[in-house]
Amino acid sequence: MRFLPLALSLAVFAAPAFPQAAATANSGYKTHEGRERVAQSLNAGDRESKQRPKELIEVLGIKPGDTVVDLGTGVGYMLPYLSEAVGPKGKVLAEDIFDDFLTQAKQNAAKHSLTNVVFIKGTDRDPRLPANSADLVMALDSYHHFDYPAKMLAVIARSLHPGGRLAIIDFYKAGFRDPAHIRLDQDGVIREVEANGFELVHKQDHQPKVQYIAIFRKK
Repeated sequence: MRFLPLALSLAVFAAPAFPQAAATANSGYKTHEGRERVAQSLNAGDRESKQRPKELIEVLGIKPGDTVVDLGTGVGYMLPYLSEAVGPKGKVLAEDIFDDFLTQAKQNAAKHSLTNVVFIKGTDRDPRLPANSADLVMALDSYHHFDYPAKMLAVIARSLHPGGRLAIIDFYKAGFRDPAHIRLDQDGVIREVEANGFELVHKQDHQPKVQYIAIFRKK
C-alpha cells in the first residue's frame, strides 16, 4: 500500500480555506437579532433624504423595459423606485442571502403592489442570478460586505447582457463611522472590479465625503 507524503496528503484532504474579507462588516449579520437592528437602520425615516433614491435612479440611467438587479436588497428599500423606473415591461431582480431580509422585502413589495419584482435567494459566493439576463446590477451599500468578491463578480459578469453595467454605491472609508467596517476605499474597489472583467465608465460623489457611485461596464 502506497502512502502520500504528509504535506501532499494534507493538501488533498484538508478543507479549502477561504478568506473572510469582510469579517468586520458582516459581524452584525450573524444572528437574527443583529439583522433586526440592521433592518431598523435600513428603514430609518431619514434614509430618503440621505440616500436620494430618485436622484440615484437618474444617475444610473435606468430606462423603461430594463432588467435591473438589486444586489443585497435587504428590506427592499429601493424596490418601489426601481420598479417604477423600469415600468411594467421591465423587471427588478431582488437578491439577498438572508431569508428574514427577503421576507421583509417581499412585504414591502406587496405593500406597494409591485408586480414586476422577482426575488432570488443567493449565497455569499453566488448571487444565483440568471445568465445574460440583466442590463444593470446595482450594489447599494452591499459591495463592502462581499467576502468573496472575485466569485461574486464572475457571476455578476455572466448575468449581464453584452455591454451591461455594474453600479456600486458605497461608503468612503474616511466618511464612515467605523472605517474598519469598509473593506476597501473607492480606489481599491475600482482596481478590484476592473481586475475581474469590468471597466470603469463613470464615478462621482453621491453624498459628498460620505458615499460615492462607481459605474462599470462589462468588458
